[in-house]
Amino acid sequence: MASLRKLEERIAHIEERNRKVESDKAWETSYSRRALLVLFTYVAVGAYLHAIGVRDAWLHAIVPAFAFMLSTLTLPFFKRVWKRNRQRAQN
Repeated sequence: MASLRKLEERIAHIEERNRKVESDKAWETSYSRRALLVLFTYVAVGAYLHAIGVRDAWLHAIVPAFAFMLSTLTLPFFKRVWKRNRQRAQN
């Protein structure tokens, strides 16, 4: 019976780890995370441009923040294309 209990504990541990991994994955792909990263990018670039004296620094900071947003939105598409091409190459 001790080995059965040990197996149950291992399964419970694995299930808990899977829940954590699923939660982390959901956060990594969430729009909330992407929005925060865009905001932080905008603030960081804007502060830097302002500090070095660029005129209209906060307006210019939109460009890299927008580029980052585009990259996060288009990466899933390119990931699917890459996976499809990789599967074809393996077959």
